Amino acid sequence: MTSYLSRLSPVPGFPEYTGPYKVGTIDVELPISELESPSPVPEEHISTVQYRIFYPCEPESKGKSVNWIPNPQQGYVSAYTRFLGAGSVLAEVVSYFPRLLYYISIPVRKNAPLLQPNAEHKRWPVMIFSHGLGGSRNAYSHLAGSIASHGMVVIAPEHRDGSTPISYIRDVPSNNSVTEKSSARKAKRTIDYMKMSHTPSLEVETGRNAQLKVRLWELGLIHDSLLKLDQGTELTNLNSSSTPLAPFKNMMDVHTPGKITFAGHSFGAATVTQFVKSTFYSPRNSEAPKDYEPLFTPTSRSPLISQITPQTPLILLDVWCLPLRAASTRWLWNLPFPCYTPTGPGGSALLAVESQAFFKWRVHLKATKRLLSPDPTSDAYDYTNTTTKTTWPQPNFFYADASAHLSQSDFGVLFPWVTKRIFGSEEPERVMKLNVRAILQVLRNQGIQISKTSAADMELEEEKGVETGDDEAILGTQKEVRRWHWISTDVAECADVDDEAAAKGKAEESEVTGPSQAVIGNEVLKERGTKERL
Repeated sequence: MTSYLSRLSPVPGFPEYTGPYKVGTIDVELPISELESPSPVPEEHISTVQYRIFYPCEPESKGKSVNWIPNPQQGYVSAYTRFLGAGSVLAEVVSYFPRLLYYISIPVRKNAPLLQPNAEHKRWPVMIFSHGLGGSRNAYSHLAGSIASHGMVVIAPEHRDGSTPISYIRDVPSNNSVTEKSSARKAKRTIDYMKMSHTPSLEVETGRNAQLKVRLWELGLIHDSLLKLDQGTELTNLNSSSTPLAPFKNMMDVHTPGKITFAGHSFGAATVTQFVKSTFYSPRNSEAPKDYEPLFTPTSRSPLISQITPQTPLILLDVWCLPLRAASTRWLWNLPFPCYTPTGPGGSALLAVESQAFFKWRVHLKATKRLLSPDPTSDAYDYTNTTTKTTWPQPNFFYADASAHLSQSDFGVLFPWVTKRIFGSEEPERVMKLNVRAILQVLRNQGIQISKTSAADMELEEEKGVETGDDEAILGTQKEVRRWHWISTDVAECADVDDEAAAKGKAEESEVTGPSQAVIGNEVLKERGTKERL
């Protein structure tokens, strides 16, 4: 009924989550002075880390919903209008209906009590989800909330690297006086969006590497904050509208090696890729060539080293490869994901979902196939584990018909008529459900305890369908699910394009015909009749 009524309202709205748990949320901003950074600080002016937590909450809790546009709303709306650019359809929508945007709410319960987990180990599994360009801690709320409704704590950071339209940083009090703490929580500084070319060049590589350094450093701090919260360490939440964080003590499975899931969209998917690889291969940095410039160097004493293992689940939604292929970090690109170590589970620990726009962006698809393979430097389509003389499972790699880059964010669900008009995307709620189903099943296959998928979400007839913890159809390779397609990582299927030339900015060597709607964030990468770039 709520979803039906929302369709009658002029205010864009979200459908209800379909998992068995109600979802609570809390907004967190912590002084970095209270955290241990596993890697050197890249930016001295960033004094806090910020994230939103989505979690299963007590079903009878009465918390308020949360505004999708955070406070100060006018500042955020103005920033989104600038980010989208004059003349764009989305910018016109934002500028024409700014007041309506103020009333969009996320169907969660603010500061609701955390539900006691009923899993065998009495702790909730945890996912850290990194946003793409133009994103924020709220921009993927429907995906994060949907996963949380199936029994997971989802951490959605807001990166302060210039990739959000605007981000506000609260001042950190310099002493413990009540007066200064109160004033600090109100005072804010801003980091604005930093527009940068999508064409590979030394300047672009340097700029994206600088952003990645900030993002990876933030993820390291957030990981440390989760350990501290689970251990009961008192941390100062500068967000005065949030309740204390003490209820998370002993409630999150963040200490067991390989159990934290890392996920992201677009630049966020590139971020978690670099984070997982940088951490896993850091003991081998001494083997790297002299021109290798590591972006994240956790110490050998960091708990991250033991957390990221070959079993670590990795979820990549429209992963953007350009930031990963810089000459200065090419050594790391050439190494496979940890799951392809001799004792690893192979591609079963990987899920990559492409929008149709990214699937048709063939030169980039070829690069993505390399990224997901056991040997990114080779054209061979070979999953042989030469150490054990067995065959690794191939990665879970799919795309959904008529889906756009924005379909995996809240924008596709909130503004379906806009994305249909611009990108030709269809069935946005269903596309989101397909993504969630695939994520949940990969987690189950990796031993993460997640609740069952409903018959409705699996599109089964009511009289035949039951809730199930086995949704293998969504990971099938034979088109078992309507408009959902498995993708092979065989680069020979993209022999007509040269991804290596494109990675170096030589577009004349990689021109192909394809869709005009492949975007990073909301920025158009390719206009019809022009040359594609990585």
